[in-house]
Amino acid sequence: MSDETRPPSAVAAALMPGFRHQRIRTAGAEIQAAIGGSGPPLLLLHGNPLTHVSWHKVAPDLARRFTVVAIDLRGYGDSSKPEGGADHAGYSFRAMAQDGVEVMAALGFARFAVAGHDRGARVAFRMALDHPGCVERLASLDIVPTWHLLSNITLGWGLESYHWFFMAQKAPFPEKLLCADLDYYINYKLNKKGVGLSIFSPEAFSEYVRCTTPDQVHAVCEDYRATVTLDYEMDRKDFGKRRIECPVLVLWGSNSHVGRHLAVMEAWTPWAPDLRGWAIPTGHYPAEQRPDLVLGAFLPFFAGEEPVAG
Repeated sequence: MSDETRPPSAVAAALMPGFRHQRIRTAGAEIQAAIGGSGPPLLLLHGNPLTHVSWHKVAPDLARRFTVVAIDLRGYGDSSKPEGGADHAGYSFRAMAQDGVEVMAALGFARFAVAGHDRGARVAFRMALDHPGCVERLASLDIVPTWHLLSNITLGWGLESYHWFFMAQKAPFPEKLLCADLDYYINYKLNKKGVGLSIFSPEAFSEYVRCTTPDQVHAVCEDYRATVTLDYEMDRKDFGKRRIECPVLVLWGSNSHVGRHLAVMEAWTPWAPDLRGWAIPTGHYPAEQRPDLVLGAFLPFFAGEEPVAG
């Protein structure tokens, strides 16, 4: 495992002031990381189709109390995009979780807290199960665990989240259709019902557009292919047998596909005995739409205090 300084894009650097940037080699990928602040370590994991800059409205404030490490998941942003393999294992949440653990180890952190949004929250979930000795606290934004989700699909959720099953189709079918008009795809993908594009800063949105390349689209499809096969099976085997040992905070948007169609706390309860959480008035991107509410929960929770719904 080795690391090197890797300049970010000018936009990413401007969005994450005071953060240094490194490219860290793990066993299976090269991960782009932004590191800032001091204090207890906190790993931030983004969702699809975003990058680490999706945390730009909360990361600087978190860095006043924590050593914040925001990474691009493998396949996303400026991280490498390795082959998924015949069974797509290269893009399982287990593989992505291993990347995160190895990045933190390379930076000198054997134990740390983790927050994830969307796909990143699923990576954090698997990380807490596979590496309980590493994860001290876990915060999840706008998901329910994969096993519950795929075993309890509702019509409303399915209509809004059809892309799970479209992107999981055999290559290269979804890749060819999505790459036919990448600008249309990224605008449509981020323009979630009831929210719109105005919640994204123009600079962050330009980063998401820059990083939406054919290689990233293929990697994201591999991510979804792994989800409906390997990840689902891992969670099925673990359900009722393994639980997350650390404190867990769950936040979700009341106007997201999660908040409108899923019983969030009910879905999390079998997995997390030390659980707290509530809905906040956002869509699917809480850290970009209402960073004040996310910070108001994250800061006390990661400091070891009990957060209160704001």
